[in-house]
Amino acid sequence: MANVSVYNMQGSEIGKLDLNDAVFGVEVNENLVHAAVVAHLANMRQGTQKAKTRSEVSGGGRKPWRQKGTGHARQGSTRAPQWKGGGVVFAPVPRDYSVSMNKKEKRAALKSALTSRVQAEKLIVLDELKLNEIKTKEFAKVLDAFKLDKALVVLDSVDMNVILSARNIPSVKTTQVNTLNTYDVMKYDTVVVTKKAVSDIEEVYA
Repeated sequence: MANVSVYNMQGSEIGKLDLNDAVFGVEVNENLVHAAVVAHLANMRQGTQKAKTRSEVSGGGRKPWRQKGTGHARQGSTRAPQWKGGGVVFAPVPRDYSVSMNKKEKRAALKSALTSRVQAEKLIVLDELKLNEIKTKEFAKVLDAFKLDKALVVLDSVDMNVILSARNIPSVKTTQVNTLNTYDVMKYDTVVVTKKAVSDIEEVYA
């Protein structure tokens, strides 16, 4: 069973916490993690790009000149791709990029990602994360206490003071247990999670 330190917001160690091996101590499956990241990025694509082919642009209903005798190359339409204002060859059309993963695969990938963060000592557990007001400077002090730059902060509840305080820091993202995903865990260098959120994660995924 993995054992990690619990810190306060000032960066001082105040205790220890045993992590559930069913979530934070599984065998890391790199293939599943990779598949989950690919699926997440693919599902973020809108797929709404569109350009017109020669059959869709307006005009070009008749031959611009006769087939022979003009000295020009033969042309059938002024809306062929080689003409200005013509259609696009193999024009992109709206499509669905989504990639599906079943529920067990998603859960296994997330467990592998969390385990990898524990093994790399990139999981920081806070006793609590509370701010009295919306103040980015106060949230930055918490990051500075742990010398963090790029961090994913997992909260046990929707705390608008924390969320709005962290919003102005480009290298930090806040999330809740129910929106935690493999991509975010792998994207950010360090995962900062409250003690209560650890308990919630174990309850959901164990």
